[in-house]
Amino acid sequence: MTPEGALHPQTPAARLKWTLKDGWTVAHRDLSHWVHQPGQIVAGLIFPIVFILLFGYVFGSGMIPPEGGGDYIDFLMAGLFAQTMAFGIGETMVAVNTDAEKGITDRFRSLPMAQSAVVVGRNTADMLNSMAGLIVMIACALVVGWRWNEGIGNALLAVGLLLLLRFAFLWIGIYIGLVVKSPEALGAVWGLLFPVTMLTNAFVDPRFMPDWLGAIAQWNPISSTVTATRDLFGNPGAAAGQTWIAENAMMMAIVWPLLIVVVTLPLAVRRYQSLSR
Repeated sequence: MTPEGALHPQTPAARLKWTLKDGWTVAHRDLSHWVHQPGQIVAGLIFPIVFILLFGYVFGSGMIPPEGGGDYIDFLMAGLFAQTMAFGIGETMVAVNTDAEKGITDRFRSLPMAQSAVVVGRNTADMLNSMAGLIVMIACALVVGWRWNEGIGNALLAVGLLLLLRFAFLWIGIYIGLVVKSPEALGAVWGLLFPVTMLTNAFVDPRFMPDWLGAIAQWNPISSTVTATRDLFGNPGAAAGQTWIAENAMMMAIVWPLLIVVVTLPLAVRRYQSLSR
C-alpha cells in the first residue's frame, strides 16, 4: 500500500500499477482468511460435487438424452459448469456485505490506497477460488464418466469461457454486496439465483419449453456460455442454428460477460467510493 502522506500517482500507468499492487494486497488478505477457515473452502468445493451427483444420477436417470446421441451426463456437464460459475456470486455478496457491516470497508477507505483496490482484490481472490473449484468439478465429472472430445486446446478455450462468465458475475456479486444493507435481504437476493441459473439450456433443450419461456432461456447469458462450451468440449446439445442467439453462441459467450463487466465494474467502484464513513 502507498505510504501515508504520499502523493497519489498522477500518470495512468502509475495509477494502474498502484491499483494492481493494492488490489493484490487486499486479495492476499481475503485468501489468508480462507487458509485459516478451511471449512469454508471445503463447503464451497463440495457444493458443485453434490450438484453433479444430484442432477446427473437422481434427476438425470429420468431424462431423455438430447438429439445427437450420447448420455445425459455429457449433455449436462457444460450446463453445471456454467451454473456453478454464476452461482458463486453468492459467497462474494456475503463476504463484501460482511466487510461493510463490520466497518472493515470503512477502514480500507481511510487508508491511502487506490479507491478501486478493495473491489479488485475481492474479485482476484474469488477468481482464484473459482479456478480451484472448477478444477475439482472437472475432476469429479471425469470420474462419473464425462469426457471432452475435441482436444485439449478446445477444452482449455471452454474453461476460459467459463472463467470469463465467472469474472463477469463476480462484479454483479460485489455490487450487490455493497448495495444491500442486511444479511436478510442478501438471502432474498441469493434465492433469485435459482431461477436465473435454472432458466437456461443447462438441463433441457429450450425447444421443450413453452415458446415464451424458451426464448427467455435462450437469451439468458448463461445459455450462450453453455452452448459454446458444449461445442468446444464436443458434447451433445441442442441443434445449432435454431435461432440467431443459438447460432452465434460462441460470439455471445464473450459479448455477454464483457457487457456485464462494462456495466457492473464501474458501478461497483462508484458504490464503494460513495459508501458513508
